[in-house]
Amino acid sequence: MVRKSAYPRRVLNFCKGLKLLVCAVAFGLAGGTLARAQGLPFMNAGPDSAFAQIDFAQLYLDTTNRQQKKNAEQQTERQRLVDSGAISALDLDAPGKAIDEFNAASTLLKAQKSKEAIRHLQKAIAAYPKFVTAHNTLGLAYLDQEDARAKDEFVTAAKLDEKFPGSFLNLGLLALSVKDFQTAQSNLEKAASLNSKDPKILSALAFAENGDHQYQQTLETTSRVHALDHRGMANVHYIAAAAALSLNDLDKVQTQLNLFLAEDPTNPLAPVARKNLDALANRNLGASQMTDGPQANTASGSARPQTFAKNERLAEQVNAVEPEPGAASTPAQPTAIAEGASPSAPGTLPEVARTPSRAWTIRKVVDETALFFAVSSHGHMVSDLDLSNIQIHDNNKPPEKVLQFVPQSKLPLRLGLLIDTSGSVQSRFSFEKHAATKFLEKVLNGTSDLGFVAGFSGDTTITQDFTAEPAALGNGVETLTNGGGTALFDAVSLASWKLAAYPEQERVAKVLVVLSDGEDNSSHRSLKQVIEDAETKGVTIYTVSTSENTDAKTDADRVLKLLAERSGGESLFPGDLIALNKSLERLRDLIRSRYLIAYKAAGFEPNGKYRTIHIDAEKDGKHLQVHARKGYYARVETPNN
Repeated sequence: MVRKSAYPRRVLNFCKGLKLLVCAVAFGLAGGTLARAQGLPFMNAGPDSAFAQIDFAQLYLDTTNRQQKKNAEQQTERQRLVDSGAISALDLDAPGKAIDEFNAASTLLKAQKSKEAIRHLQKAIAAYPKFVTAHNTLGLAYLDQEDARAKDEFVTAAKLDEKFPGSFLNLGLLALSVKDFQTAQSNLEKAASLNSKDPKILSALAFAENGDHQYQQTLETTSRVHALDHRGMANVHYIAAAAALSLNDLDKVQTQLNLFLAEDPTNPLAPVARKNLDALANRNLGASQMTDGPQANTASGSARPQTFAKNERLAEQVNAVEPEPGAASTPAQPTAIAEGASPSAPGTLPEVARTPSRAWTIRKVVDETALFFAVSSHGHMVSDLDLSNIQIHDNNKPPEKVLQFVPQSKLPLRLGLLIDTSGSVQSRFSFEKHAATKFLEKVLNGTSDLGFVAGFSGDTTITQDFTAEPAALGNGVETLTNGGGTALFDAVSLASWKLAAYPEQERVAKVLVVLSDGEDNSSHRSLKQVIEDAETKGVTIYTVSTSENTDAKTDADRVLKLLAERSGGESLFPGDLIALNKSLERLRDLIRSRYLIAYKAAGFEPNGKYRTIHIDAEKDGKHLQVHARKGYYARVETPNN
């Protein structure tokens, strides 16, 4: 029987110190190396398919060149790969059968098929038990399946070859995932001693050192990283800023935050860094008044677009999303978002429950539930209710106390607009940009609302960071260019984290609008992981299909529906260019017509169990239809660190 891992579904909470820390320097595990940075304020591990965050290096051995081992040039190349830490010296003797199985597994892992990949990796190891890279990769695949055997594979790999840094890196990152900073530091120091010029290893080491309160060492390690080519790893300066604050060295705090912003100005945590730089500019504020980073406060290339009725990859992604307990498999209306929120406790940060795949974010200090819902009558949204019109039951009990009830229209809006710029939308791209610009002109109300614009193809590009100016957002839309593949899931994940990371002092509504045909052919993250990202961060997703379908019929359409409905939003399928404008106008009303109710649940226990929610609404003697999520997962009590 496969044992399930106790590792958390999101790897690290924010650390102490400057209270600005990224959750773990935006890395993932893979093939003995760290992932290429995605600009996300978290480190992947386990069920987050961390190994999928980088492309696997294919072993250069094959049946033909195996017979030419004595060739001097190939000997030099083999030695270079071993010296660089790309492969273990033991891997050079892997037989062809083992390599074939490994390469088959690598292909499956890239396609998010870790369960199938495990069988091939086991065969590779059976054919060659000293296959170090196969052991490490099997460990990563086990992590993706939440199988506790992952650590055993990393340990085995480390014992087989004590000179291969990748095994110690994986062990270090695994220790980081459970906040065992001392063990992490020990393993990462070993990895760094074997490969002293790998900025990814050193960045992870800096995080472990800071977590272990080794602040001066953190700064020294960060200096080593900065001296190397560390593109994509700006977060190490964020960590260094935290260490500098712990040492009460405000000049170094300022220097590190400036480096962070210079290297990655649109990072999800960039607004937090800017806010703290403003505080530092007024030294009389002191370190105690620095903001603690993201809060959990929400009120929270073809000539024409194509979608394909049967897409094996997308179908697998859709089928991997587990049904929500107590909810219909395809709800027709917006669902609710349940998460913790406590503006009265600005000094705390959210914890992510160690629950099955749909963990909800609940406040650590004060357990409150913030729930978005919509109400309609005969298909028309009802936007004039008060608390007397609402009855709510959480686990079949009325709330112990209702803390807040407010229409979303009265809450500050944090809006992300994510536009598909891949080749598949080429013929409609100009029209879609024009429609998006008009939408932005109308959706933001006053200076309390903020939005950002990003385009995505194979990569995600933020063309306009958070601003209250519709004109600036419109310019951000205009600068988008068309072409490339489609990494929809990666883009949604990044946008969700960016919305969640923005520093707030009150409840806000975090909304992501996605204009796309729903096709995804190049993401590292899976649909399941992206839905979890939105759920745990309290981000509501509204999807507007750019395909010519008027209803969800294809696998790509199902992707758009799941993204929206599981996060509490709605999916729209306008079908043609004229209807697109109307859909975006309707979307504005949908976004503003929901309600927030925040309450303290009666009999709440931090046990990770699913809690049902039922809401009734009546006005003038008429029973109204409520569109709300069926429940949420309570947080799990975790020990203080």
